[in-house]
Amino acid sequence: MKLLESFYETIFIFVELGIILGSLGVILLTNIVYSALFLGFVFVCISLLYLLLNADFVAAAQILIYVGAVNVLIIFAVMLINKKQYSNFFVYWTIGDGITLTLCTSIFLLLSNFIFNTSWSKISLMTKPNFIPKDVILINTIRSIGSELLTEFLLPFELMSIILLVALIGAITLARREKKIELEKNDFFNF
Repeated sequence: MKLLESFYETIFIFVELGIILGSLGVILLTNIVYSALFLGFVFVCISLLYLLLNADFVAAAQILIYVGAVNVLIIFAVMLINKKQYSNFFVYWTIGDGITLTLCTSIFLLLSNFIFNTSWSKISLMTKPNFIPKDVILINTIRSIGSELLTEFLLPFELMSIILLVALIGAITLARREKKIELEKNDFFNF
């Protein structure tokens, strides 16, 4: 996708704002279902970011895997959990929450410091984007990733799909077992 520089920057700013606002929605909303929906929005924004970076296969995989599978599983799991909703934000904070907030804030500040202090103009790929060594053969990203998945990484790829299938079957089994226990308790109280 070859875009004009100003148009590219405008789209980039909107996508980044979507990621930031969606992430804030994930962590600040007390309703778990809304948090999961905002997580799906963040995944879609990240896939748009991949499209802007000319990584079309990674963008499609992001949509299919994270939005289509992981986020649906998260929403499915959230629907099975009967968690009480909290109305006040700061009442239920524990020491672990404070430690986590401190740790995440310090990591964010440390990474921001590294990003701002890095001399990006000295990186050769950014100063010379048209310089490609002659021994490097450019192949379509989808073709090269597919070739690697079906040759060198075939076994880990298949094992990962089996692990995801087992996790899905386990979640369904647990959900059905809880429903059976509830039905047995209701039948016991009816007698």
